[in-house]
Amino acid sequence: MNIKFLHVALGLALTATAMSASAQKKYTEGVVNLTTNMRGQQVDAKGYFRTDSSAFAFSAGPASIKILTDAGGKSMAVLVDVPVANLKKAAIATPDEVDQALAELPAFTFAPGTETKQISGFNCKKVVATDTKTKKTYDIWITNDISVPVTGIAKYYREIGGFPVQYTSFSQGQSTEVTVKSVSDEKAPAGTFGIPADFEKISMDDLKAMSGGR
Repeated sequence: MNIKFLHVALGLALTATAMSASAQKKYTEGVVNLTTNMRGQQVDAKGYFRTDSSAFAFSAGPASIKILTDAGGKSMAVLVDVPVANLKKAAIATPDEVDQALAELPAFTFAPGTETKQISGFNCKKVVATDTKTKKTYDIWITNDISVPVTGIAKYYREIGGFPVQYTSFSQGQSTEVTVKSVSDEKAPAGTFGIPADFEKISMDDLKAMSGGR
């Protein structure tokens, strides 16, 4: 698993869910199904959420990857399970590593537009996000049809005014386009938000080395 691939995944974990202040349907627990592109490959992923935690899960070749974060964005763990290699690792980020990752994210201002369309069954409107650091702009499509807990929301989308359905995700210089396909109140399987006892706990540096990055 290339480390740049992992960076994209970490960015997605921080933007898998979002909050709407005036929503028609409110979720306190559920699953966001989404699609994205990682290094030229289409990836289907699931973002499990509840009020205090989120878990972003996807597959990368023979590996099953799960990224755990808390509601405050102060803790993060990356679980890697490769059955064919009998490998189970859980990389735990330090508070400084989490803070550094968040500091490197874009800082946006938002300009709501009048353009609307349906995406995956959601009534969406376009918001133009401008990164104050680079001055680049991005078209983000949000809906007010639903709201979910702020669990896992990236700081840069918290003030956008709705639930991002089609958006750009960022992490450590990497970006990717994301489309939410559905949101349901399906409960996560038992143990989804924890680290199983049979996973070896390692550092993020250990994970980077294992992934072939620096």
